[in-house]
Amino acid sequence: MRTALFNWLFARHDSGEFRLRIENTDTTREVAEAVDQIQDSLRWLGLDWDGPATFQLDRMDDCREVAQRLVAEGKAYEDDGAIRFRMPDEGVTAWDDVVRGRVEFPNEKLEDVVLVRSDGRSTYNFASPMEDVWDGITHVIRGDDHISNTPKQLNIIRAVGAEVPVYAHVPMVYGSDGKKLSKRHGAVSVEEFRHAGYLPDALVNFLALLGWAPDGETTIMSRAELIERFSLERVSQSPAQFDYDKLDWMNGMYLRAMPLDDFAHALILYLGEQGYDWDAELVRKTAPLVQEKIARLGEFPGFAGFFFEDVEPNPDDLGDATPMLEAAQAALEGLEPFTAEAIEAALRAAADELGLKPRQAFQPIRVAVTGSKVSPGLFESIELLGRETTLARLSAVRAV
Repeated sequence: MRTALFNWLFARHDSGEFRLRIENTDTTREVAEAVDQIQDSLRWLGLDWDGPATFQLDRMDDCREVAQRLVAEGKAYEDDGAIRFRMPDEGVTAWDDVVRGRVEFPNEKLEDVVLVRSDGRSTYNFASPMEDVWDGITHVIRGDDHISNTPKQLNIIRAVGAEVPVYAHVPMVYGSDGKKLSKRHGAVSVEEFRHAGYLPDALVNFLALLGWAPDGETTIMSRAELIERFSLERVSQSPAQFDYDKLDWMNGMYLRAMPLDDFAHALILYLGEQGYDWDAELVRKTAPLVQEKIARLGEFPGFAGFFFEDVEPNPDDLGDATPMLEAAQAALEGLEPFTAEAIEAALRAAADELGLKPRQAFQPIRVAVTGSKVSPGLFESIELLGRETTLARLSAVRAV
């Protein structure tokens, strides 16, 4: 998806076309759900493509026709029912890679690649360059694990008399341990990041900086700015490192920069997507209390779920808090108005009477009311919970 983003940014920067091709020459891997996931992920990230998505299996007849022509021209030959391409034996196959610079492959090391298998299916190294020819592709931007495929594809494109596209092989993405990104590092699919509550704009911003930088300093960039500033010349040859902490920081920046109404709306949509049947109006009311506190929308249920569900405080977190809990209940029972400001004043007065410091006094109240030692603002939370729920939770803890 990072590499798709580079393609999209490059195309949009130069007013070109970004094409979506499904390379499904291997029919054993043809899974409709996987194709849907690819397209859904692109749409969610806002990476729109030009024209319809195409599938390599739909162009198998065209590939076989070209392969037969190459046989007739002596550029390919039949081998046990398959068709192989004749690679040059001497010299080098070279190209000027936008990212890697000049790349040369000794032709003596290039095997005669299979174009069409004995069962009639084209191979990737034949179908992909032929689609580049038919689609009029000018630039191929892909991972540097494809470098070894490029000399094979270059020779095939030249053999059919077509113009060779410009190649840019971008760096791989590694985990913080310097190894190729995988499940052991955490989420790796766009679907997983969406489920975790990242914003598409934040993820696009973060992915764009995996192997590319406009100036070595700027980090937060809008989609429009990314398009304006993107260039292949600024793509690094070195592997990019996926830093989950940096992504959380960046996503938090995006969340806090949202207008409150937009943030609340995003929360409501996210919770609905994740199957939470929580009152939308109450979610909207909690938004001001959590916007500065969470880095991902996915943190909301754990941080503010006490507004919507009963809590079970850990007795160990309460300590010997009975006097303060009794004082808090007495202070709140007849309090008017029941506002955060009045609640704070009443609870501080109760703590003073008991000779307790604010931290000693308010922590057990927080645990009793929210079920956790970490929560949104205590007084604002109590106001939003309301007198009845707050008193009930204080009573329940005292009764244990």
